[in-house]
Parts: sequence; structure tokens; C-alpha cells
Amino acid sequence: MTTETLIWLLPLPPLLAFFLIVLFTNKNKALSHSIAVGAALLSFAGSMVVFFRAVGAEHFGEHPFTSFVNWLPTGDTFLKIGVLIDPLSAVTLFFVAWTILMIFIYSVGYHNFGQPQGDHDHKGLPPHGATVADAHGHQHTVLSVEPMYSRFFAFIGLFAFGMYTLVISDNLLTLFVGWEVMGLCSYLLIGFWFAKPSARAAGIKAFMTTRVGDVFMLLGIAFLYSATGTLTFREIFTVETLHVLATTITPVFGLSAAGLIALLLFIGTIGKSAQWPLHIWLPDAMEGPTPVSAMIHAATMVSAGVYAVLRMFPLLTADFHGHNLTPTMSVVAFIGTFTAIFAATIALAQNDIKKVLAYSTISQLGFMIAALGMGAYIAAAFHLVTHAFFKALLFLGSGSVIHGMEHGVLHTGNHHIDPQDMLNMGGLRKKMPITFWTFLIGGFALSGFPLVTAGFWSKDEILADAFAHGHWTILATLSIAALMTAFYTMRQITLTFFGEPRTKEAEHAHETPWTMTLPLAFLSVFAVGFGWVGIPEHFPGIGGLLPNWFHHFVGGTLLEHPEAVEFSPIPLIISLVVALGGLALGWLVYKDFKAGQPDPLQKPFGPLYGFLQNKWYFDEFYAFFVIQPVIWISEVFTNAMDRGFIDGVLHSFGKVALWIGDLFRNKFDKPFINEFLGDGTAAIFQKAGHELRYTQTGRIQSYLIVSASFLIVLVAVLAYLFLA
Repeated sequence: MTTETLIWLLPLPPLLAFFLIVLFTNKNKALSHSIAVGAALLSFAGSMVVFFRAVGAEHFGEHPFTSFVNWLPTGDTFLKIGVLIDPLSAVTLFFVAWTILMIFIYSVGYHNFGQPQGDHDHKGLPPHGATVADAHGHQHTVLSVEPMYSRFFAFIGLFAFGMYTLVISDNLLTLFVGWEVMGLCSYLLIGFWFAKPSARAAGIKAFMTTRVGDVFMLLGIAFLYSATGTLTFREIFTVETLHVLATTITPVFGLSAAGLIALLLFIGTIGKSAQWPLHIWLPDAMEGPTPVSAMIHAATMVSAGVYAVLRMFPLLTADFHGHNLTPTMSVVAFIGTFTAIFAATIALAQNDIKKVLAYSTISQLGFMIAALGMGAYIAAAFHLVTHAFFKALLFLGSGSVIHGMEHGVLHTGNHHIDPQDMLNMGGLRKKMPITFWTFLIGGFALSGFPLVTAGFWSKDEILADAFAHGHWTILATLSIAALMTAFYTMRQITLTFFGEPRTKEAEHAHETPWTMTLPLAFLSVFAVGFGWVGIPEHFPGIGGLLPNWFHHFVGGTLLEHPEAVEFSPIPLIISLVVALGGLALGWLVYKDFKAGQPDPLQKPFGPLYGFLQNKWYFDEFYAFFVIQPVIWISEVFTNAMDRGFIDGVLHSFGKVALWIGDLFRNKFDKPFINEFLGDGTAAIFQKAGHELRYTQTGRIQSYLIVSASFLIVLVAVLAYLFLA
């Protein structure tokens, strides 16, 4: 099979699995998850074949794997759609295939672990239909997810199809199709436990928030097509086309056409990758099952936003000359930098194990966006790949922790305790050793632990690029965000795994099955090993021992291969200080934390702690300044527009119709139709009948006399006519 044909087939197994499960196997749990995992395995195998063929190809950046078909006729030409695997999409395909397969396998154990003879569902909740109170005292009806087991695997199959479609697309149109498929699946999976009101609200919130960004992205796609007549990447990213777009100034905004298009497309990324100010949906996405959190936060959805900016990077930098950042690049850099530190501050004060990781994801995506705003293409792509591995590891690890805690909940019967609250944990290092060690590896990779984790090499490259090009504000801000990252990561590890169990439920937690721990082991290998492919060649001591394969390979995607920044010890020292300092500080602050104690940050932070714990009150801000005004405006429009204007117009039409009806009835229908034609005709026939009735005597003699008289008259008339 040719490579191009294989690329076309990559998204099909998950899509086929979706239809098979929905239409035929939804009542068979084992068959449904077997089909889903088998489909993921097929796409994984195909992806690995494509990836290694790409790695082995000579001058792959200049001659990527590509194939297209003519789709829609547009006058004398066709709108083409096809597939493209270049160095960027090849490495993206690599991490997407690995993480998706691991998440599918993990999901089997996640949905089947800890089911005590059907008395409880897999989340450790009371039986189906029971009423329980949450932490705020609100009553909820429990819905067992057993009937929806197959439905879950169908949805994640459709999710995988969307991501594969997005990665292999050679044009913005089919990329946007995959983009929107994932948007739909995020709504379905975040709100998967729809019997829970918060889950329903979270699904709607995610869908509506990302739609805001997608509207602008669609405008950018339309603008790009009107300006170039094509949506195919290799036709857009030519020197001639980019020059025209860079030198064409839009009259209203004062930006180049390339800059405005890139900005509109980037707003789509703000929504999809949960950057400020459209970040609010991602923490609430924790309402979905943990495998969904891993897919959304690591393998697919949010990575798709950064991938889209990487893909459109030539547009972003079309009018950049290597000195001052363009207005569009400045906006991108600001959004990324601010989001990185903004989300990191919130993560400091969160106690839900998954929400800490959610805000960490927002922050790390900010690092990537900031790098792209600076023009650091390789650094952003490198951190995208390493982050996918260690963040998927951390989310799946958090799901393992939660399952271990839920086993303790089942043992004690205390369903009111929150198994996701880190303050209820402690001492799980001995109870769940595999989860502990893999989570520790992922946490150290997130923190940028020096030399041995992938996160160190990718995050250090971003800081090195900011230093090399004199972006001091970005460097300082990202360094502080990195320090906070290391601190809240060690806070999370210490509260969860170290010390003594702080609840009875933590005492009875135990390790999860191999279907959950095996994916953790595989991902932990990449959380360490993938960093080795991007070690700078001039790094002291080990630089040059391994070639900087990532830089040479992925850099071939661009028309002009980016140069590696010169090595400087300053960003290296910064990386070491913030990583080790943050980890040490987190350990010192939380190592002696006991049950019932307030958070050690609460006293020194004072009111600021509550501010951070409440997420800068952004949800309240949007509720007051956006949602309530929209509701008020809709009510005003309902009263003024709908009831006042539209109903008034309709009632006016009704009145006019009634007037015209009365006019026709009084001036035409009644005098002419009714009286003249209807009643008049009847009166004539009535009078004629009245007069003629005298001829009906009933006597035969009278009839004979009349007949004879008629014959005499007739004969006389005929004789006259004949003789004349």
C-alpha cells in the first residue's frame, strides 16, 4: 500500500467504530470496547508506518507525502481537498496516535474497575436513581453510566476521527471539519454524565465558548479564500502568495491581509486551546470522565488549537522581518504570556486534583502560544509534543488516584466525601506505587526537572528563545509562571502521595488494574525519553552526543529552515532555579500538612488566596457582565421586538385583512354575489315557477288543448314561411 493511500485511511477506523457501536453493538459492552480499541490500534499502526517512512525520507520537508482530489467546482477550477504529511504533521501524528491508543486502553479499565456486583456504578456513587447531596448541599439524582458504556466508546472514537482528520488535512476546510467534530464531541463527552446538572452545564459552556472563537476562525477562512482563491496549505505558503498577503494593507484595521487573517484564525485557537479570555470552559471540562479530560487536555482538542497556529505560522510571520514583532505577533505573544502566569496563579489554590491539572494545561498552552508570538516555531512545536505525553500521563494518573479513592469510598460507604479533593488524600504512595511513580515522572516533566525529563528541554528552549531575541518581559513572566508550575506540581504530589492518609477512604485505597497502569508506564517513557530528541547541540556536557533531531526535522516544514539559538547559560540557570526552587519550596510548605489544617498559603496570601481559589472571579464576571446582559437583552427584545414590533406588524396585517374582508363582504359579496347573483337568480326562478305553476292543472283535456294550439300555430308559421 502506498503511503498516500494509507494516510487517507488513518481516520476511518475510529469513524467506522463509531457507527458500528451506535448501530449494532451498543448493548454489548465487551464487543463495543473491543471494536473501539481495535480501531485505535489500526490507526496507531498506520500512523507509525507513516511516521517512520517520513523520518526515513530524504529532503522530506521539500517533498512531503501529499495527495488530493477535486471536490467542488469553482468556475474554471476546483476546490481541492487532500491529505498532507510533512515534518510538523508527522510528529503530531506520532504523539496523537500514542496518546489516543493509551487513552482507549485506559478507558476499558476506568469504566470497569471497582464495580461491586452492580450495586454501584463505576464512579463509586449510590445505586441508579438514588438521591445524594453534593458538597454544597444540593440534591442530585444518580444515573448509572452502565447503559451508556458503549456510547462512551462510540463518542471517543468519533473524537479520534476528528483529530486524525485535522492532522492529515492539506487544507483549512477539512481541518475545520475535524476541528468542529471535536467541538461536538467535547460537548457530548464533557456532559457525558448528563444526570448531573453541573456536567450538563459544563458541556453547554464548553460548546458555546468555543463557538465564539470558531465564528472568527470561519471568518478568517473565508477572508483567506477570497484573497488567495485556495485553502490548500502548499498553495498558500508560497513566497509569491505570502508576499502579496504581507504587502496588502486592510483599510479598516491597518493590518496586512496576512496579519488580519492570522489574527482571525488565532481567535479560533483562543477558544479551542482555552486561552484568556475564553479559558473559562476548560476547568469545567473536568466534569467528564477522566479519559475525556486526558483527550481534551493533552492528545486532541486543546493541542489542535496550537497545531492550527503552527500550521498557519507562515501567515503569522509573513510581514515579520526579524526585528520588532508585528502587531499580530504581539497580540499572540501577549495572550500566551498572560495566560501562562494567569492560569498558574489559579492552580496554586485549587484542591481538586483534576482542576490543578486543568489550569496547568491552560498555563502550558500559554507557553506555546507565547513562543509562537515570538516566532519560536521549533520551541512551540517541541513543547506541544512533550506536553501531550506528560499531561496525558498526569490526567490518566489522576484518574487512577480518583479510582483508588473511590474504592475507599465503597469500603467505608461514605459517599459524601469528594474523592477528587487532595485534602482528603495523603499516603497513597504506599497504596498505589505504580500510579505514584508514573505520576511523579509526569509531575517532574511538567515542572521541568533538569536533564532527565522532556519538559525541561522543551520549556528551556522557549526561555532560551525569549532570552536570545531580547523579549525580556516574556522571559521574566514565563520564568515566574514556571516557578509557580513547579510549586503547585509538588504541592499536588505531596498532598496526594506523601504523609499519612488524612481520611479513612485514603487508608483503604489500592492500586488500579493493569489496563489503567500499563498506559501510565508507556506514557512515562515518553515523558522522559522524548526530550532527548531535542537536546541543543551546544548544550554543555551532553550537547552533540545526540543530534538535535527535532530541530532539524520539524524545521524542514518551513520555507526557510529556522536557525537554532546560540547557547547561553543564563536561560539554563533560570530553568534550573525555577524548577528546582519551585519543587523544593512546594515540598517544604506541604510536607507536614495534616488533616483539618487550613492550606499553608491561606494565611500569608490573605484575601488573595480566596481571589485565586475563586479563579479571579472570572465566572462571576462573565455571569454578571455577559450572561445576565444577554438574558436581559433577549427579554427586552422579546417584549419590544417580538411582542411589540413583530406581533404589532402581524396584528396590523390581521386588521388590514379584516378590513379588506369587510369591504369585500359589504360592497361586493353581499350586494352582488349574495343579493344579485345568488338571491336574485333564486328570486327569478322562484317567480317563474310561481307563474308557471298555473299551467300545471292536472287535467288531460287542458294539456291536449294547449298541445293542439301549439301545433296549429306551428303549422301556420311553417306554411307562411313556405308560401312566402
